[in-house]
Amino acid sequence: MFISFEGIDGSGKTTQARLLAEALRSRGHTVVEVREPGGTHLGEQVRSLLLDSSAAIDPRAELLLFSAARAQLVVEVIQPALDRGATVIADRFFDSSTAYQGAGRDLDEAWMPRLHAFATAGLSPDQTYLIDLDLDTATTRRGTSGEDRMEASGTAFFNRVISAYRELAASSPDRIVVVDGRRTIEDQHLQILSDVLSHTNSEGS
Repeated sequence: MFISFEGIDGSGKTTQARLLAEALRSRGHTVVEVREPGGTHLGEQVRSLLLDSSAAIDPRAELLLFSAARAQLVVEVIQPALDRGATVIADRFFDSSTAYQGAGRDLDEAWMPRLHAFATAGLSPDQTYLIDLDLDTATTRRGTSGEDRMEASGTAFFNRVISAYRELAASSPDRIVVVDGRRTIEDQHLQILSDVLSHTNSEGS
């Protein structure tokens, strides 16, 4: 099973991805955790560049860099893990590019699905959990000191990202589950775990 987590910076998605991985491992599942961008030598190099606050990167170049790192992650880590029968949990996948680069950077979103399909060789998450949280709360949680290049993109940018995520969830209700990020960490985790277990048996992989 391939599971992804989405949400703006400070939403708590990384915490929920980690908690789900721990819970599934405790039930005997083999779990592989990945993050975007990253997870491979190429991906980590791209991550450093994309988050560098001193780097001036054109929005189109930004999108292609994220896509390149994603393509390498799929080939090198995700698909082999799925082929072995492991559960893969990704901290971000292609929905992030639609929300951040498509809506956030005002790029044309119409051709995004074709780009994503090309970069991932057609691979899509089985389930995606969107940790939905307003910008003020997310900013308070993560703080603003030492912001990386993406985090420093501004209020209007992040409001467009939030709106795009909600539109994605509305258009893909069978795949994207919206989780209220204002609820306690434990309540969110129990909702996610219950949903995952409803899609897979508890015997492990």
